[in-house]
Amino acid sequence: MKVRIHKIRDAVVVLLQFLAVCALLSLVCVTTPELPAAETIGQWVWFGKVVLFSTGCIAITCLLQIWGRTSWKQIFSFPHFSAYVSWSLILFGGVEAIWGLRQLYGFSASGHFRYALTGSFFNPGPYAGYLAMVLPLCLHHFVRFRDWKWLITSLKIERAAAGVVGVLILCVLPATMSRSAWVAALIGCGWVMYMHRDSRKWKLLWRRYKKRYVSWGIGIFLVLIVGGAGAFFLKPDSALGRLFLWKITCQAIANHPWGCDKGFAFAYGEAQEAYFAKGDYAEWEERVAGSPEYAFNEYLELTLTQGPAICIMLIVITFACLWAGTQFRRYGVCGAIVTLLVFSFSSYPLSFPVFVVTGICLLFACGAGDVGGKILICIACALIWVVGLNGKWQREEDACRDWVYARMIYHQGNYTAANEAYRKLYPQLEERGGFLFEYGHSLHKSGRYDQSNLLLEQAVLYSADPMVLNIIGKNYQEMQYYEKAETYYLASVRRLPGRIYPYYLLAKLYAEPGYRNREKFEKMQRIVLTKEPKVHSTAIREMRGEVEKIGNDWCNTKIE
Repeated sequence: MKVRIHKIRDAVVVLLQFLAVCALLSLVCVTTPELPAAETIGQWVWFGKVVLFSTGCIAITCLLQIWGRTSWKQIFSFPHFSAYVSWSLILFGGVEAIWGLRQLYGFSASGHFRYALTGSFFNPGPYAGYLAMVLPLCLHHFVRFRDWKWLITSLKIERAAAGVVGVLILCVLPATMSRSAWVAALIGCGWVMYMHRDSRKWKLLWRRYKKRYVSWGIGIFLVLIVGGAGAFFLKPDSALGRLFLWKITCQAIANHPWGCDKGFAFAYGEAQEAYFAKGDYAEWEERVAGSPEYAFNEYLELTLTQGPAICIMLIVITFACLWAGTQFRRYGVCGAIVTLLVFSFSSYPLSFPVFVVTGICLLFACGAGDVGGKILICIACALIWVVGLNGKWQREEDACRDWVYARMIYHQGNYTAANEAYRKLYPQLEERGGFLFEYGHSLHKSGRYDQSNLLLEQAVLYSADPMVLNIIGKNYQEMQYYEKAETYYLASVRRLPGRIYPYYLLAKLYAEPGYRNREKFEKMQRIVLTKEPKVHSTAIREMRGEVEKIGNDWCNTKIE
């Protein structure tokens, strides 16, 4: 009887510990379609709730172990934390893969109208990154037991489950068209296979077939070069845009060597404006330039916003955890971290709560969980609840829900009602560039130009979009501060010289009765009429028609 009770208690302890870890990693399945697109505050709200659940599960396990007279070392340690993290991620990876397959075959809607495949995300890029991160875990659990015949049933089930999830991921991953995820998955899985190699067998084979392996290596290298070229030409403008983005980010880092406390968008917009102002740039750079919210390289963005010291410190901690995980032979967890590190070179995973939480858990699973793991997790959960939550996340989520309603009023053209709705939401959403732009534009449409500029000057800190500068310029133009208006229009031109709209605004400004300049007008008119847009649209035709009409009227009235 005592033995049975002991087994039941141990089973309950294992189950509760797995549920505690699984709850922490469940953010990936949280979707909030009722919130604005790309808004992740709903995941933080969910995380704030599950930390209480996880803490409760861990507390119960500790009580059960105390009841069973377990040693204090076992009570406070978390010896199987790595396994719990691995299988939780494999579980959610399988869910995401099935989710993606349903979207591919039309059984489920995607998270974004532009993409057929997003999983629980709003973009196929981070979705592919998550699948790529799980794949080395599946590979590790599949290859670590090579001899299938002599495995016990539980290990056979473990290997089969990992293999099935891995195959499901491989069915979905190519369809995401994410080259960053492909490369990251390849490197992560390659690292796992390398760590599982039989060193003695490899040395023996190398001595026997050295020439053959060298020729194979050269062949694989050439294949990789061809594959890399193919990946580049698959979406060349996207690749060139990424390279240009990193170039400008590096220049922004040079301008702020110790970090920019105003954020990435401000520093990047400032650097790109200065770069194009010099005039010494290639045609393709003008074509691929944009107004990004992220650097698509976590190392560069972290260096720019927090400074090189913080970036180096985090890299050192990460590699220390990797070394510890390697010593404990936790190759799957380490492979997932390697994949995430590689993916971070050309994407923005740390902008998502799911990657932040998963990354921390993976680092913790490398070895820190073995000693005092339960205490550390409970303390971390308590800090998250007290410091991170305290009602703040919930208030932000409620404000984002109301923002959707205010946005509907804004798009309907009822700017007076929209202004009132935005005013109430401002205290909670004052650090969101999209919200500040909408609020400022709504005030502009209402004729409240001074108030509009106050909001838009704040929006410049959170958005590199030159439309913010355009609206500020229009406000000054309406208030007849023509020189200030010209300054902002020219800043918009320098930030993104490929857009026709700021040239159109300048042409209209130079035709103003109080600021007429025929020479400048004709220059802007020529640009508007001849510049090749990225996409031909009705708006382009209307702008060209209006500028042409202004020019004809000017000639007919012979105004100098």
